[in-house]
Amino acid sequence: MPSRRHFLAGSAAAAAGLTALPQLLQPAPASAAESATPPPHFVVILADDLGHGDLGAYGQKLITTPHIDRLAAEGLKFTDAYSAAAVCAPSRAAFLTGLHTGHAAVRANPAAGGQGSLAAGDTTFAEVLRARGYRTGLFGKWGFGPEAADQPSHPGARGFEEFYGYIDHSHAHQYRPAYLWHNDTKETLPPGTYAPDAIAARALDFIDTHAAGPDPFLLLLAPNLPHAPSEIPDVGAYATRPWTQANKAHAAQISLLDAQVGAVVDRLRARGIAQRTVVLVASDNGPHEEGGVDPDLFDANGPLRGYKRNLYEGGVRVPLIAWSPGRIAPGTTSTRPTPLYDLLPTLADLATAPAPADIDGLSAAPVLNGAPALAPLHGHLYWYRDEQGVTGRADTQDAGRAKQVAEAIRKDRWKAVRFAPGRDRTVADSAWAFELYDLTVDPGEKNDVAAGNPSVVASLTTLLRASWTDTYVRRPWGLTAVADPSASTLTTTVSNGGARPWPDVRVTLPLPAGWTATPTGPATTASLAPGQALTTTWRVSAPSSAPAVLTPQATTSAPARFTAATRFTPLPAPPTQDSHLSDLPWVSATNGWGPVEIDRSNGKQAAGDGTPIAFGGVTHAKGLGVHAPSEIVYHLGGRASRFTALVGIDDFSTHQSSTGATRAIVRADGRTLLTTATLTGATGPTAIDLDVRGVRLLHLVVEDANARSSFDHTSWARPYVTLA
Repeated sequence: MPSRRHFLAGSAAAAAGLTALPQLLQPAPASAAESATPPPHFVVILADDLGHGDLGAYGQKLITTPHIDRLAAEGLKFTDAYSAAAVCAPSRAAFLTGLHTGHAAVRANPAAGGQGSLAAGDTTFAEVLRARGYRTGLFGKWGFGPEAADQPSHPGARGFEEFYGYIDHSHAHQYRPAYLWHNDTKETLPPGTYAPDAIAARALDFIDTHAAGPDPFLLLLAPNLPHAPSEIPDVGAYATRPWTQANKAHAAQISLLDAQVGAVVDRLRARGIAQRTVVLVASDNGPHEEGGVDPDLFDANGPLRGYKRNLYEGGVRVPLIAWSPGRIAPGTTSTRPTPLYDLLPTLADLATAPAPADIDGLSAAPVLNGAPALAPLHGHLYWYRDEQGVTGRADTQDAGRAKQVAEAIRKDRWKAVRFAPGRDRTVADSAWAFELYDLTVDPGEKNDVAAGNPSVVASLTTLLRASWTDTYVRRPWGLTAVADPSASTLTTTVSNGGARPWPDVRVTLPLPAGWTATPTGPATTASLAPGQALTTTWRVSAPSSAPAVLTPQATTSAPARFTAATRFTPLPAPPTQDSHLSDLPWVSATNGWGPVEIDRSNGKQAAGDGTPIAFGGVTHAKGLGVHAPSEIVYHLGGRASRFTALVGIDDFSTHQSSTGATRAIVRADGRTLLTTATLTGATGPTAIDLDVRGVRLLHLVVEDANARSSFDHTSWARPYVTLA
């Protein structure tokens, strides 16, 4: 595939140690010319563990799929479409971000280390389309990041304006869950609710909501059908088949998936938007054999070798059907090797949206537009497999190597699969077991011809090594915003991570009533070249210390519009009289263990429930209890003249253990005013008396002093500021 230049995406938020909310992309206003020919709607339906041979259009004989078969007959069927991985999570990460598994953020299914996450820089096709003005919805399985709201791996942070379904990978294995997520909230389900039905209903509602709207929409329907377990309310037409209950239910799940596809298409027709819509139906990997399902009964992988978890064709070649009346000629077939990580650039091309350039996918839009000769071709396709789950048939295909790291590559007629001796992919190439197949004469990968083609083996080995990057650094794309309340600033950066210049870039900062913001540098540029960024720092003033969500906007005449909603908490008012710091609001507070305790020294539970601060039996009524490492910042606003305190390992911690040892540091506007000697229970507290005239921000810091932080609870007793 084409070589690409990569740029380091520096994180201003990380450097500042501050939190910026994930980038959000909002609809862009269409020009008059674009309104005359609006971009298409997109419906993308991604099945879960649907094999290449599980649909009638691909040769299935036992399971009926009339609706999807009709789409294939009326549209385009890809014969050589590929998932990006042989299991769910890495396949879906690549599908969303346009990166193969040598580069994608998630490269394995969840294991003991937890579930993989997408980060703020992992741009999805939903984010790309949001920049073009699309309304976006995801209904079904997500499978990334912590199961929590307000974090970068949540669907809402990755471009999906509406989400209903499963965040957690394992939760999606439940067909009758107690709850599903709706955007940032868990919604309790009535007992017995069959989740695929509820999810499909919400998807139809999304079409109804946006069919008549001015903006185009993207609907991603990702049901967990037909993933194990084989659970369904009614096996329907398969009830009398001489099969096991698991096989009957599995067949019924596939037919239900087909019915859901039919319902979506019927709704598009009923709303009069079928002619404007592109529908894509695919699967995340090959067929499963879990929960008693027999994929061989259904010939679920057709003539191909392998199943889910195998890097042979049966594990990664998947159905892909495209349907769009008036755009795609009926009965069309494409043999172009098309991985699902081509989806991002394909949708971007069809929508004329600004896409990142540092992706592995190539646009298949010309294939859908009836000009397949114009579609770029991949130099090679790459797969990586690091899977700890084992199933019998898949392990047999891998000759008992299901838990060994494996890689695969397709280049033209050649397909190679190789296995490391264990779980270390860095071992020498000579330690790998290398297999080579000629797909033009052996699509079932039955005859290993590696021994007779040493030059092919050598060249493919080089490509395999080149396709992997330990840490794939993304090129910044879109708009980010970082709030620094301590400096009363918000810094916006709009980055052109695409391949073409962005003309007429303009950044604005709408504000709540009473707020003001002044840019300290340019907020516009006539053109932003690929790889360039426009960074603007805004000085922000607020009428009070109440937090607000600020939403800077960046527009281009391409057209595209980006927004980056960011929480901004203004500085609290400086003191108006001599005060204990424990009576003042802080700017920020971090603590190594539990919350900062106000006027208490028990630093592990909620404020107010600990013992009073004491040193050597002398109790102090006012103070702050912390546990190293900690930092508390106060806004003095240049009004104070003197800061006094006692700081040390308090009696509470000393009685727990004598091993506590810390150092206290006082900083003012970036300058270090004081660093104490090592504090222990035996040394007693250190008295502090400092000149703080002109100081705007006062930082009280406690650090571990002996690399043993278990008993490092420390107290600032009587921390007091005297005004000038």
